[in-house]
Amino acid sequence: MNYRHAYHAGNFADVVKHIVLSRIIEYLKRKDAPFRVIDTHAGIGLYDLSSEQAARTGEWLGGIGRLAGKTLTPEVATLLGPYLDAAGLNDAAGEIKSYPGSPLITRRLLRKQDRLFAVELHPEDAAELWQLFAGDIQTRVLELDGWLALGAQLPPKERRGLVLVDPPFEEPGEFERMADALAKAHHRWPGGVYALWYPVKNAREVAAFRDRLKQAGIPKILDLRFDIRPPSSEPRLDGCGMAIVNPPYPLEAEMKAVLPALHVLLAEDPRATWAAEWLARE
Repeated sequence: MNYRHAYHAGNFADVVKHIVLSRIIEYLKRKDAPFRVIDTHAGIGLYDLSSEQAARTGEWLGGIGRLAGKTLTPEVATLLGPYLDAAGLNDAAGEIKSYPGSPLITRRLLRKQDRLFAVELHPEDAAELWQLFAGDIQTRVLELDGWLALGAQLPPKERRGLVLVDPPFEEPGEFERMADALAKAHHRWPGGVYALWYPVKNAREVAAFRDRLKQAGIPKILDLRFDIRPPSSEPRLDGCGMAIVNPPYPLEAEMKAVLPALHVLLAEDPRATWAAEWLARE
């Protein structure tokens, strides 16, 4: 599955991913001590929704296009507030013209003592990312294979933080690579928070990935699933998931409040489901 992000920025999967990202960062900010966010597959950081790529798919219309301006319950509005602010949706007047990727959302949520390491292998994308953060002393852009960064950058000197793993799933075997990379990273830094995004397209691959995580020997893994339609007979992105290692303790309850509200807005078929399930617990 080709998931080059310019075609899919702002879609339902981005909305889910970035809401989870924002809740984890907000939790890390509860302590004054600095932390680091490592984004292993960062992309270009900001996406023009009027571009040829975004216009070709129009996926953002089924994501942020459905969320922007909607009335939410006070609890859900509070939980989504940091994400909506970082994505520029609270200040959006009229047409939404751009959407920030995970590194820019992260950067907008950081305090002055926190740092972002944004890793991107594609030379042109890395150059755009570098331009976006030029002069920003809290952000470092690395043109590097994100899988290698999981070894080279861990543990961070702050000893607190989050690793976001969001590969493009352009090559076969990405689920296996992600599970293997997590095992090695967790061995190097068992106290870190890891958030692994994955597409729900092939039910067998997803089930095998989740089973592998269950058997990895990692003590705390919360799996979040968000489908917008039942499994398709032809290859389609029917949903997405995030496996969170060492999740903040409020995250499960927060997602059980947020995901059903999102489902009402974003699901394309009422038979689609969402779930928050522990794959491993202490």
